[in-house]
Amino acid sequence: MSVSQWMAVAGLLVTSALVSAQTPEALQVRSWAASCANCHGTQGQAQSPMQPLAGSPQELIVQRMMDFKSGKVPSATVMHQLAKGYSDEQIVAIAAFFAAQKR
Repeated sequence: MSVSQWMAVAGLLVTSALVSAQTPEALQVRSWAASCANCHGTQGQAQSPMQPLAGSPQELIVQRMMDFKSGKVPSATVMHQLAKGYSDEQIVAIAAFFAAQKR
């Protein structure tokens, strides 16, 4: 293989890795969302008095998580700690997962 061919292959591998890093696999997102099941139920189907996440608008879930993460909204539970454990991109992916679930 020539140097230019190696460079092309390396470029494709790097691009592929970057795309993978930016768009998490569905199973990975489901795994992140599973940590919410203790309080918000399996697939976000919470029982009263907990708030269900399934079917909630993605933007609303993202905003609430960001508010917990920043400390803008205090939490009487562990939400502020959990939210700080996720990147902004992970929060958006988790919110999309729950928004796609049927209420």
